[in-house]
Amino acid sequence: MNLAYLKTPEISFFSDATDQFSNIISHLKSDECKYKEHADIEKYIQHEGFELLRHLFQGYLAKLASNEVVQSAIISPEGKRLSYVKKNTSRQLMTLFGEVTVMRTSYAKPKGKSVFPIDKVLNLASRKFSDGVAQRVATEASKNSFDDTVESIKTTTGATIAKQQSLQLVQDVAVDFDNFYLQNRYLEPEDNQGILVLQFDGKGVVVRPDSLRECTAKAAKRSKKLNSRLSQGEKKDRKRMAQVATVYSALPDIRTPSSIMNNEKNIVTRLPYLKRNKRVWASIKNSAEFVIEDAFKEALQRDPEQKREWVVLIDGHPHQLKLIERVMKSLRVKATIIMDFIHVLEYLWKAGWCFFEKGDPKIEKWIAKNALKILNGNCSEVAKGIKIKATKNKIEKRDAVDLCAKYLVNNKSRFCYNVALEKGFPIASGVIEGACRHIINDRLDITGARWSLEGAEAILRLRSLRSSNDFDKYWNFYKKQEQKRNYG
Repeated sequence: MNLAYLKTPEISFFSDATDQFSNIISHLKSDECKYKEHADIEKYIQHEGFELLRHLFQGYLAKLASNEVVQSAIISPEGKRLSYVKKNTSRQLMTLFGEVTVMRTSYAKPKGKSVFPIDKVLNLASRKFSDGVAQRVATEASKNSFDDTVESIKTTTGATIAKQQSLQLVQDVAVDFDNFYLQNRYLEPEDNQGILVLQFDGKGVVVRPDSLRECTAKAAKRSKKLNSRLSQGEKKDRKRMAQVATVYSALPDIRTPSSIMNNEKNIVTRLPYLKRNKRVWASIKNSAEFVIEDAFKEALQRDPEQKREWVVLIDGHPHQLKLIERVMKSLRVKATIIMDFIHVLEYLWKAGWCFFEKGDPKIEKWIAKNALKILNGNCSEVAKGIKIKATKNKIEKRDAVDLCAKYLVNNKSRFCYNVALEKGFPIASGVIEGACRHIINDRLDITGARWSLEGAEAILRLRSLRSSNDFDKYWNFYKKQEQKRNYG
């Protein structure tokens, strides 16, 4: 009776799955498994379990095909009548459980492109790999090398994929990144009364020669090359700059200069940023100005009437500052631009070693004293003081002193730390520094990596989505866009 039930038309599509399940149970009950280690049993269940799942998927597809109503003709999305009908056409689909066959009816005009109604029902892409495989590859490749991605898919799923196919899948999945943020964020202003913070930075990525920007490619051709190693200056000519941006909200945190710089221990004791709703992203394909403008446009989406305090934190790169000011002018936005305090300390330390012997602990009190003056808004005084000290002490190697003084004087309007602390503004760019390490260094700067422009951009987009906790929302958006592209 049970056997007759199993052979009924309603479930005969799943007979292979039923047989596979029975075989697994029989094997586990056999004497052969009686004294095996748990690792062997675990491996067997995983391997045969994927095969069971593959049979289930194949059974579902077979049932779907058997229920398809064959028509004499259909109308294509372009409005054309397709009367050339061909039954039982097939295509292969690599799923997380293994490869299955999709059977369906095709409709076409003679020598025309075929249309498959079942493909539309299943929302199948033109690629061989299922959405489950594509999502897994995108996630794995955004974290690890493509070699590791291929190995992970092989060992943790029933699918197999080649390295080049993984790269293509990643690029396919990342294609809707710009449209996602354009259409899905801040249709209404952000419900937040805190400070709106924007930070920017750049990081070089080693790319293939054909992916270099024109000016870098020319410099690379001019450089003298050695046969056995990179020549001096050649390393930087192998890189293309990726621009990184972040926008987030922060609650005001009012502090005093002395709470930032502890005079006794000479350490930065408190540089908090109570960030909220942070988005961070990077692009190597788009220009730095494009990314900066994109960040300000996101800020305008969050606060279109500019009712909140806007703070821009940068490290002081002149070209970057010029771009920021140009974008602010074109978009007619106002913001307080603050130089990262940690970078100021770097300049101070380099200047300090001109006055002290290497390892002299007295430099710490000197740094703390001058840093506190800068935090109180007296950067011009510090610049003047260190130059006089260098002259008075007849310091010969004083380049670091002059550079520090020039840096302080030229950017004094952006060293308004006393006002920033009173208003509760952040004064350190730790968020963007961390973003550069996480989004770029941890993935694109792995040993031996040399990127194509499209490959690097795709990885940056996926890592940006994951860093901003937007990947799941993006995936749903991407699926809808894929359906429109494939089926209208």
